[in-house]
Amino acid sequence: MSDDNNKNWECLPGEIVTDIFLRLPIKSIIICTSVSKTWRRLIQNPAFISTHLIHHSNTSHNFLLSRLCLQHHQEFYTLHNEDDPDFTQHTKFDSPFHAPKSKYYYGTFRVVGMCNGLLCLVDDDILTDINKLFLWNPCVRKFLKLPDPNIISFTLGEFTASIGFGFDPKTNDYKVVMVVTLLYRLHHSRSRPMVTVYSLSTGKWRMFKDHVVPTCAVRGREPQAFVNGALHWLAWKRTNDRKFHPFVLVLDLGDEIFSEISLPEFPGYTCESAEALGTSVSVYGNSIALFHNGNYSFERQHFSGCLNVWVMKEYGVASSWTNVLTTIDQDLGGGVPRALGFKRNGEVVLLKDGGQIILWNPESQNIKHLRITGYQYSFVGSYVKSLVLLDKSTKGVVTY
Repeated sequence: MSDDNNKNWECLPGEIVTDIFLRLPIKSIIICTSVSKTWRRLIQNPAFISTHLIHHSNTSHNFLLSRLCLQHHQEFYTLHNEDDPDFTQHTKFDSPFHAPKSKYYYGTFRVVGMCNGLLCLVDDDILTDINKLFLWNPCVRKFLKLPDPNIISFTLGEFTASIGFGFDPKTNDYKVVMVVTLLYRLHHSRSRPMVTVYSLSTGKWRMFKDHVVPTCAVRGREPQAFVNGALHWLAWKRTNDRKFHPFVLVLDLGDEIFSEISLPEFPGYTCESAEALGTSVSVYGNSIALFHNGNYSFERQHFSGCLNVWVMKEYGVASSWTNVLTTIDQDLGGGVPRALGFKRNGEVVLLKDGGQIILWNPESQNIKHLRITGYQYSFVGSYVKSLVLLDKSTKGVVTY
């Protein structure tokens, strides 16, 4: 662009330039940061990034699915239009960590959360290795490796770590929360997990004090749900009857206070072992859902028999839990599927044993077989393209 054209553009009122930028594709916006210092300052301003996010959150109908290339054992991510009945793929993101000579390549990375265009990833090769955590925005091609959690120096023996990721609207900050349960304490009725939180604004981890954390246990690798400004995990309490009683552990990211939500009494509601419950939580619109695979076989070490899907029609009201799906082995052509999540229209995304992904409509009871394959740790969810991390040019943010 010529200097004269630059001057003409810079003579326009700021609100007009901002309105124009808001209508551009993200790729074009990023190119504009190289046109002039004025444009770069405007685009990288946190206020513009927030305005851009709000503008596109209301119009974006993208659905993200994490998948695995079996040939190279490398994950990739695809975007689909939720309103397209054929679920056609329109964008593909390759993992930034599998680039040649990448010092962060250690195997498969798992999505533990997604919020406002940011994905929180963890290296999934080693169960107890919780050092390699990343925040990644594929649209702006930037990622950040988080520092080592300060909780590591306090852990003794084997442990399991469950990670949550979300946005705190009160402080306009992104937070990663790690809940660590020491395995030797798992059967103690008064055991409390250790909790630490990472703040993107400060770039540091901070430990929670013991007394603010409820007595419970949270399994590692269990999916968590971020909704209404709070993280939700499935947790268990060990009671005097020597059984595990499950409930939803809630952490409000604003005031950082824990609370609990009761579960419906599904088959196997209490169990001798937390490993046998086969239950997880998921986002369901502005509320949460419960996925329960029943009939655990200790001999075969897997779940069989049925899949139950419960949704909380009114968030926070335990009496509003509603069972919307109970399927047995034969219902879907053999094998009990694993529920991955929901589309915006309420359809349940299911993963069959062979990796095939199918959609189930609770209202019509119809099943749609997609020509898409997933894998054990496939992640699904509504996705919005954003400029988050674009203003972070230092503090460890990598552009690739």
